[in-house]
Amino acid sequence: QVQLVESGGGLVQAGGSLRLSCAASGSIFSSNVMGWYRQAPGKQREWVAHITSGGNPNYADSVKGRFTISRDNAKNTVYLQMNSLEPEDTAVYYCNARRPVDVWTMMMGSWGQGTQVTVSS
Repeated sequence: QVQLVESGGGLVQAGGSLRLSCAASGSIFSSNVMGWYRQAPGKQREWVAHITSGGNPNYADSVKGRFTISRDNAKNTVYLQMNSLEPEDTAVYYCNARRPVDVWTMMMGSWGQGTQVTVSS
């Protein structure tokens, strides 16, 4: 299992920016696919972005061009830089880690506790 601790959420006005961080422990971080998901009130959790062990990012269409995912393997940390935030981005954001065995067995891996992001209009 991978332990994940998110930070960086908060309240921001529309058009503003926030950077989320997720510190990981308990596995070989550089081997993991790291991702961010979010869940708004009354909605299902949805995928936002992920970054492969090789550093290749992928984004949901709703955040493409506004959000940037990155990783620092020396610090065992993944980041989500969120720019041009919109009220629709309001949600609890969850960090996700998938070890190679999780990818091979199509399991979702480990989750952080979540961090609240609120965007006011």
